[in-house]
Amino acid sequence: MAYTNKLHVIYGDGSLGVGGDGFHYIFSYERGGLESLKINGKEWLYRTPTPTFWRATTDNDRGSGFNIKSAQWLSADCFQKCTGINVQVDDHDFAGLPLDNDHYSNDETADQVVITYTFATLTVPSTTVTVEYTVMVGGPIKVHAHYTGKEGLPELPVFGIRMIMPSAATGFKYEGLSGETYPDRMAGAMHGTFDVEGLPVAKYLVPQENGMHMATDWVNITREITQNNADHSQEPFSMKVAKDQDPFAFSCLPYTAEELENATHLEELPLERRTVLVIAGAVRGVGGIDSWGADVEKQYHIPADQDIDFSFILNA
Repeated sequence: MAYTNKLHVIYGDGSLGVGGDGFHYIFSYERGGLESLKINGKEWLYRTPTPTFWRATTDNDRGSGFNIKSAQWLSADCFQKCTGINVQVDDHDFAGLPLDNDHYSNDETADQVVITYTFATLTVPSTTVTVEYTVMVGGPIKVHAHYTGKEGLPELPVFGIRMIMPSAATGFKYEGLSGETYPDRMAGAMHGTFDVEGLPVAKYLVPQENGMHMATDWVNITREITQNNADHSQEPFSMKVAKDQDPFAFSCLPYTAEELENATHLEELPLERRTVLVIAGAVRGVGGIDSWGADVEKQYHIPADQDIDFSFILNA
């Protein structure tokens, strides 16, 4: 059933479906996030998007001992604990789960759907992160992430949202700064629109953090294959991530931070099968004064006791 001027809302026992012309999304209560993101029949999610706190250790991190000091954030990145879910459809706030689904048909519509997931970080002490999805008529999703600052925690390597896609992208196009940039590596970059072929990984002797792009207005990721063997479409398909109010940082790689972390040489990395997109609201600098103990300059740290907010738009 098509609703050109409304969202089609499907109330399930374990999930909430939201759809319209050319898109269908499933928000899972059990898995704590957006479980399916289908645009024009193509699935864009291999795993539920999660908050991310870790980037692969750099040589400079090892030299200054930052990876040891902030090791808690690695476990927080690997394991997520969703502690609360709230659903709001138009002006009706369901105030938690379970929803009373027996009163709804398969023909329910809305102008806006907001679903918020609250996470407790697996750190000592623990703090909270909320990820709010606002689905608007036509398919755009505004994603807003909030980290609650907490005293007593080590500095963060990064704070963002990680999306893992079912197949490797053939490339991406973005508007922002040229080349690989970090908060302390932006001075030599130029603003423009750039095409990147494939999912390039910097060929460091020891795999480590790479591929970040700061001050981005939008990025468009293109894929050509899906996991569905019955899908014989020959046309490439794309998804766009755009800034909401402020530019964002992103990396688009074939590996997670943990996969890079676990490899001691490039040949130990697995075959490229997925696309790992990180949209970041805060990124620690990489340093480079030396690799024998010098820390990143203070203005490029991410204090854990300060709140962090950022948002972006997923476009169908």
